[in-house]
Amino acid sequence: MTALLAVFAGIFGLLIGSFLNVVIYRIPAGKSIVFPPSACGSCGARIRSYDNIPVLSWLLLRGKCRHCGAAFSVRYPLVELGTGVFFAVVALWVFSSGDGGALVSTDALLAQIIVLVAFLYLAAVSVALAMIDLDTHTLPNKILLPVYPVGAVLLTAAALVAGEPGRLLSALIGAAALFGLYLALALISPGGMGLGDVKLAGVLGLYLGWLGWAPLIVGAFGAFLLGGLFGIGLLVTRKAGRRSSIPFGPWMLLAAWLGAVFGQSIAAGYLTLFALT
Repeated sequence: MTALLAVFAGIFGLLIGSFLNVVIYRIPAGKSIVFPPSACGSCGARIRSYDNIPVLSWLLLRGKCRHCGAAFSVRYPLVELGTGVFFAVVALWVFSSGDGGALVSTDALLAQIIVLVAFLYLAAVSVALAMIDLDTHTLPNKILLPVYPVGAVLLTAAALVAGEPGRLLSALIGAAALFGLYLALALISPGGMGLGDVKLAGVLGLYLGWLGWAPLIVGAFGAFLLGGLFGIGLLVTRKAGRRSSIPFGPWMLLAAWLGAVFGQSIAAGYLTLFALT
């Protein structure tokens, strides 16, 4: 059943990925994500539904407009495929019995479904925010701020249905801790940390805190480790200077997901290694 659910989640992710392509382009440009319908950027011809099937249409059209032959970016099918795989992995994780699996101790299917919805929502937001931050070095409020109420409602419902209300306190502590940490960093070094990162930190703290202390700590420190290593790599290869602006949101998101899925194992491994030394 878990494998079948992952397949359905993956297919759903492909469809969401197609929508995210619209979000990634239009939100930073201040355009509506609903109207007008998608069209070729070169000739303006409307892209019909049969030419908008995730991944497949791009392959059949060989990445070109049916009407004028203008090339469509390969990023469109990559975002769709990546989101599909992401959704499938999240479904496997939520319903597995491994490190991140069995996220609720009860066998209640309803609780697991709510958890799945909560983290699929975060996955979609993660893709959109990461791509937009890479493109524009911004994290739009229109995408970021709704995660606070939506995530809080879903995680609260999951905790109550599962009979684990204690998760709510750890979620609040996690959100406050990461928000406060990033706010302090932004105030100390305004040019090094943006307010978008601060708001994203609160969201990630909410989710990671709900999962537990190990995911929260691994996710929090992992962002600085990954971002720092990437920055050092750019400096060594001279692709960036000391004053270059590097988007930090993607590293926060990547570290958060690594913390969510592998946080318990990473923390246990660290403690074991520390005990041995």
